[in-house]
Amino acid sequence: MYFPLIACSCLCLGLFGLSSCGPDDAKRAAGSSTAYDRMLRLLYKHTVPTVAPATLAQEINLLTAPLLLDARTPDEYAVSHLRGAQLVPYDSVPTAEFAGVDRSRPVVVYCSVGYRSERLGDRLRALGFEHVRNLYGGLFEWVNEGYPVENAAGPTQNVHPYSALWGPWLKRGRKAYK
Repeated sequence: MYFPLIACSCLCLGLFGLSSCGPDDAKRAAGSSTAYDRMLRLLYKHTVPTVAPATLAQEINLLTAPLLLDARTPDEYAVSHLRGAQLVPYDSVPTAEFAGVDRSRPVVVYCSVGYRSERLGDRLRALGFEHVRNLYGGLFEWVNEGYPVENAAGPTQNVHPYSALWGPWLKRGRKAYK
């Protein structure tokens, strides 16, 4: 099933019973479902295991930190990314080979919400990578939960919202286009 990213807006998500892009749900009970969670369940094919932002935040400080791969565009990456992440432009995913990268090293992929990165995760698994996970909710969820991002100049509050249709899912940070 093909699900075009640009076809979604708060209005069409409402048609799927996902409510509107309302106020921050930071006080919701643990484990409760949100419109964002429901939207992600529709987008994800569930072919790559996910990792929660809180779990990844702990793992990136370990000696055995996973390799972080950002599956967004160069413009999105330039605005902000996770510290230490390497860019794998989404357009290059189908032909990327990752020569010289240890297939047994843990890898976490991410993009804005997790859709494009799941495709990157699929590619990595097809190439024999053993431990691939997708950052649940992508960079938006990472920032929404209060974790830091940076750009070439250092820490930043800026986050590329991908498009005006996707921007409402970003509740924290400053929406910025390159």
